[in-house]
Amino acid sequence: MELINMTLGELLEKQAELYPDQEALIFPDKNIRYTYKQYNKAVDDLAKGLMALGVKKGDHIAVWSQNVPYWIIYMFAVAKIGAVLLTVNTAYRSKDLEYVLKQSDTTGLAMTRGVGHGQSFNNFLETIDELIPELKIQKPGELKSVKFPKLKSLMFMGDEEIPGFYNIQQIIELGKKNISNAEFINRCKDVKPDEVVNMQYTSGTTGFPKGVMLTHLNILNNGFWIGEKMKYTNKDRLCLTVPLFHCFGCVLGVMAVTTHGATIILMETFNPHRALEIVQSEKCTSIYGVPTMFIGELNLPSFSTFDLSSLRTGIMAGSLCPVSVMKDVIEKMNCCELTIVYGLTESSPGITQSSTEDSSEIRATTVGKVLPGIEVKIINPTTLEELGDNQEGELCCRGYNVMKGYYNKPEEDSKVFLPGGWLRSGDLAIRDSNGYFRITGRFKDIIIRGGENISPKEIEDFIYQIEGVKDVQVVAVPSKKYGEEICAFIILKENYTLSENDIKNFCRNKIARFKIPKYIIFTNSFPLTASGKIQKYKLREIALQQLTDII
Repeated sequence: MELINMTLGELLEKQAELYPDQEALIFPDKNIRYTYKQYNKAVDDLAKGLMALGVKKGDHIAVWSQNVPYWIIYMFAVAKIGAVLLTVNTAYRSKDLEYVLKQSDTTGLAMTRGVGHGQSFNNFLETIDELIPELKIQKPGELKSVKFPKLKSLMFMGDEEIPGFYNIQQIIELGKKNISNAEFINRCKDVKPDEVVNMQYTSGTTGFPKGVMLTHLNILNNGFWIGEKMKYTNKDRLCLTVPLFHCFGCVLGVMAVTTHGATIILMETFNPHRALEIVQSEKCTSIYGVPTMFIGELNLPSFSTFDLSSLRTGIMAGSLCPVSVMKDVIEKMNCCELTIVYGLTESSPGITQSSTEDSSEIRATTVGKVLPGIEVKIINPTTLEELGDNQEGELCCRGYNVMKGYYNKPEEDSKVFLPGGWLRSGDLAIRDSNGYFRITGRFKDIIIRGGENISPKEIEDFIYQIEGVKDVQVVAVPSKKYGEEICAFIILKENYTLSENDIKNFCRNKIARFKIPKYIIFTNSFPLTASGKIQKYKLREIALQQLTDII
């Protein structure tokens, strides 16, 4: 397979020539609309400004922001001048941010005021004031921080004047005054497709975050093939509900759309009601989400009032999904060509994807086939022996999509790379004789009770069949007798009441006794990362606090 051998900057230039008047980027909440021509100019203006601030090739520029248009403009501006965009999780607090900025050797940070509302508001400016007290007495561009000696510039992603920060207009004006077109063009020509363009820190659901280094070739080609599998054209319009700082947003979203000259309609933060309003008003043909997002949309009391007839396709990814939710999205949301993508940040992220031609049953029960240009094998996670069809083992991949490695963490590289360039996923999977893959669980999430290996997903899918269950997550808790026991956290639908005995009685005589959860905890919500992934380690912590008869 021949790769698209170009940089992100070259891609945007090409699309601006092909589709100058095509809508590229829409932000309905502020009535902001860019055509591809306008979009490319905004990127060039910012890129020149970053050059004027002294951003050099290879520098790491962090973006800490909810979904706003300038997030994407920064993404391409940084790429055009050969720097590296560091995507920062919007849920980070001071210790998280301090770790990432230090570990990544970040030289510039662009950010908004914060994200959230009321007591849940994460105030980014207060966090920066706490971490860099010197900022209040220093001029923009003259930052000297004891804690962050490599950090030189702070940039505010708006027009307000914040002490110590450059705002967008000031950066653009600096570029116009100090950087010639010739200088800018020469800088762009010096950027190569196989160079790192994007660094994403793993979500941190376990252990310390690691900076995944991805190249232009990695994310451009992965985005292209993701879009191809959905049959994207320049007529498609994506309602992007997932955060841009995650691969789901900036690759499966931005890159899949941009490689096809299509349109992105941005949501600042996810709200199920607002998402369906945008689909209706903007005539979106595609919508993305993790399972919890689709569950929220399907369970809206007003769901039936929305016109979703424009929808055709989309992606459900990010975590394992109940089969019934997948079928409801296909049938009730008119996403007849909905696809499932499986992957991980380290693989850019897509490894497998279902196709629009696959039957509903296949799309509901598998993650499709391997994407073009990628190889996949299933191995015994202990012996590393390659396994055949219909044998469960750890999924590994290799190809153009595999990361360059973790930033400054060679010891972590050695844990995930096998000889021959194979990347270990840490996920358990089965490949059938037709080449379809089914993810059966996370290798580390497998519950081992009295020597029996139990897949949490199997139990989750079963409990989800109970009328009144809105969502369920299963985790392991310690047991003196069996080593581990099963604990199920359950969210009930509105106006439903169920007891622990109701759940266990439903399970009895339908699944093996050792698979029936010993503990049932009813809750109103699950702890989530900012990208919508359920933090199972936090559920285990809650179980340890609430259950008095476990060790």
